[in-house]
Amino acid sequence: MSVDSEKQALHAAWTDMIAALGRARDAVDSPDLHAPPVTSLGVAEGYRYLMGFAFSAIERAFFEDPEFPYFRRAIQPIDKATIDNADALYLSAAIDGDCSYVIRGSMATGPKAPQYLIFETHTVYAGDTGSLAELGPGGRVVTGMLDSSTLLVDDDGRFQILLAPQRPAGHTGNFIATASKAGDTAGYVIARVLFHDWEHEASPELLIAQIDSDATYPAPQTTSATAARIRRIGDLVENQMKFWNEFYDVVLEAHGDKNGDGITFMPRNELNAPMPANLATGGGQCTNVYSGGTYDLGPDDALLIELSAPVKPAYLGFHLSNLWGESLDYANHISSLNGFQTEPDLDGHVRYVVTGVDPGVPNWLDTAGHSQGFLTVRWTYAEPPAELPTATVTTINRDEVRKHLPEATRTVSAAERREQIRIRQEHVQRRYRQY
Repeated sequence: MSVDSEKQALHAAWTDMIAALGRARDAVDSPDLHAPPVTSLGVAEGYRYLMGFAFSAIERAFFEDPEFPYFRRAIQPIDKATIDNADALYLSAAIDGDCSYVIRGSMATGPKAPQYLIFETHTVYAGDTGSLAELGPGGRVVTGMLDSSTLLVDDDGRFQILLAPQRPAGHTGNFIATASKAGDTAGYVIARVLFHDWEHEASPELLIAQIDSDATYPAPQTTSATAARIRRIGDLVENQMKFWNEFYDVVLEAHGDKNGDGITFMPRNELNAPMPANLATGGGQCTNVYSGGTYDLGPDDALLIELSAPVKPAYLGFHLSNLWGESLDYANHISSLNGFQTEPDLDGHVRYVVTGVDPGVPNWLDTAGHSQGFLTVRWTYAEPPAELPTATVTTINRDEVRKHLPEATRTVSAAERREQIRIRQEHVQRRYRQY
């Protein structure tokens, strides 16, 4: 191919990418593409959300390589999505499920180790297909998992995990299957690191390498490969925008009843009944029990959320997100609280207050200027609990919060709030540092 032909091929790929990005842009405000109800704040955040997918798509298109994998940040403050967990460091690496890999890791031994760590191998990266058929049988399969409850770690905090289609004869160490019994093969390994004590817990070191490859370095860039990657950027952004919009609107019914049964899966100013993770309703971390809803608060409104867990979880987190599924600013606002950060009442229950103005009580979640958004509670259990948690929600007047809380509820000072924010800001900088 001549240089002029190569230029033309790349120009055509660029044109196709821009066209796909234009179609993705339509998902910001088009009812036909299941966009949230249009508001000034929602549209402004929608464009940021769109560009977050573009940011991650560039890295994925040019650097995802199953022969030379690495753990990339699947979600971070630059590209939040999927009703992300504010306590989680999300990581992903592209793999070939027919091959074998080794993950080498080191848990913090000086600073505290994270509260919980889980690896899952998936056949499809959530949302890449752009179709809700991904949630149906065989659409997206988890071929294997390993979490910190069974992870074998040596006295120095180090561990190794073998990823392969089948466990080799005689192998007794950490293992994750990259192929299902039905023959599905994984394309990605996903890691979630969950933090509780934001001031002291540190991220693990994680390295991954293919162990049955003859390649010593990636092939040089070619015109055809670059053109394909440029087009993939557009495809990823368009499909992710399309999938998650439709998921929130049709499956979660975040914007109203869609199947005509008179109720919504994500109820307004309520939480649905806690239930184990299910691929038909979006999946999520396979060891989680989820409860979710939406909030829609007037200027004088607050929500009182009461949680009870008969079986103590390995992790608890309560999080607020906007209607794009972006977690609210959890560095500069107390828009999430986990089990370590939460103060239980004397009866063993935990009670949260959701409102936009600090009521001066523990367990306040700040809506950070968002009168509408998602409510999400996550309980993590390495094994299914004998009894599921419960959750209740009551809409109350913002000025009458204390009337609805136990008499022993203490007062939180402005100085204490500032200290909470300092801890959050510093932790988020450490979790996502760029050096």
